[in-house]
Amino acid sequence: MNLTSDQLIFWQHGFFKLNETIVTTWAMMLLMVVGAILITRRLATEGKISRWQGALEIIITTLESQIKEVGLPQARKYLAFLGTLFVFVATCALCIIIPGYKPPTGSLSTTAALALCVFIAVPLFGIREQGLRGYLKSYTQPTIIMLPFNIISELSRTLALAVRLFGNMMSGVMIVGILLTITPFIFPIVMTALGLLTGMVQAYIFTILAGVYIAAATLVPKRQSVVVPASKPTS
Repeated sequence: MNLTSDQLIFWQHGFFKLNETIVTTWAMMLLMVVGAILITRRLATEGKISRWQGALEIIITTLESQIKEVGLPQARKYLAFLGTLFVFVATCALCIIIPGYKPPTGSLSTTAALALCVFIAVPLFGIREQGLRGYLKSYTQPTIIMLPFNIISELSRTLALAVRLFGNMMSGVMIVGILLTITPFIFPIVMTALGLLTGMVQAYIFTILAGVYIAAATLVPKRQSVVVPASKPTS
């Protein structure tokens, strides 16, 4: 039994490999693009809306409220990035009901790529809000001694983000695979339902953590206002 979809290689030429992870990742992206085009092609701005548009508005409104909860009041500015992360991870988890499908998020290469996107997006959003000087200065807060520790924290949390999602998704696939060989009828159905729930929770956690990192990078320190005492009138 293959532990991850990286082990199933369809084509290889030297260093370049085309494995199951790459194929399923591009299939997921194609599915998301086609689905977005089909769902949003007939959006109504007034009057009665379709069920698809109603469901879509519920998802968008929920995502916006969650983004605001983590400290990003202008949620629309971050909705495209964080929403895409959530929809991708959630779509990969929902497709486990397809027989023979292995989610690409069960591969460390995919989760590392997602974490790398967050690692790049955090300073970009931070520089946009604080400016380059203000963002770089945040690494020296509260004192210059914290500079190496803040850099190590930036790198370690990216690694933790990738490993956490990879471990949770791969363990679910392994448990279902083992139970299929032992009890092929009852437990795999239960574990697949549990895997759906776990996948949705992991999509939520990954998105919220990315939002927290962005919120910390975009936090502009408030300047203390200095009250100048009024001068006494001279006689």
